[in-house]
Amino acid sequence: MQPPEIQRALAAATSIASALGLPADDVIVLHDSNKLTVRLLPCDLVARVAQTGHQAAQFEIGLARRLAETRSPVAALDPRAEPRVYERDGFVVTLWTYYEPVAPPEVSPAGYANALQRLHAGMREVGVRTPHFTDRVEEAQRLAESSSLTPDLGDADRRLLVTALQSRRRAIADRGAAEQLLHGEPHPGNVLSAKSGLVFIDFETCCRGPVEFDLAHVPEEVSERYGAVNSDLLIECRGLVLAMVAAWRWDPGDQLPGRQRAARALLGALRQGPPWPPLDVVMRRPDSP
Repeated sequence: MQPPEIQRALAAATSIASALGLPADDVIVLHDSNKLTVRLLPCDLVARVAQTGHQAAQFEIGLARRLAETRSPVAALDPRAEPRVYERDGFVVTLWTYYEPVAPPEVSPAGYANALQRLHAGMREVGVRTPHFTDRVEEAQRLAESSSLTPDLGDADRRLLVTALQSRRRAIADRGAAEQLLHGEPHPGNVLSAKSGLVFIDFETCCRGPVEFDLAHVPEEVSERYGAVNSDLLIECRGLVLAMVAAWRWDPGDQLPGRQRAARALLGALRQGPPWPPLDVVMRRPDSP
């Protein structure tokens, strides 16, 4: 969010919490992207704030509640507030439990893989309508194909990106792998290490597809410990995920710090493959943020 929006978003979150009898005199910004995630004190809860019209908020609440019933490792809504979407001053706000980070913060690959397997098992028990992973590919492709939407993307890079999105999508679909409900982006930034164990957050990217699509977002040492995985399909999914993330980074509206450096690193990785490296490897390289 832009600075003026952030101030209004913070005011909306604190006002809603206070109206519920949850004192919110101090605010700590935890994450700022298309939505704002903040910790409110002293009531100690997490508020996720997005502009009105953000349709994922209600979906996230419903899915989090249903997954909790399956004992899936997901972040819980704050039990002191009614589990619903609150609206104030052009923003929608959802209220979640704050998890105090454990020390050391490092997550073991085996623990990460086990938590993701449990999440996928719980998702197989939940019947909800979600987009297909190819719908998300189409969103990325629209960005890559349009010079007005991604004006800084050069012609050669644009052709590379569009070709990668089209070919990897086709290669994955042609394999006819089993599909299920997925997190959509279970990368380390969407995993919290709490005293009760690992929990996943941010379900606005949920979609249907092969589990390898989710595994393409995690470090290699995690996917190696996940269990039965189609290694060839995983490589194809890694190429697709690199292309999708690259398209999002070339969007001028993307607010990731150092987005253009990340975009160039992602394009470089696409040129070098296959086999394509895991997403975290690309983002850790010296020429990326």
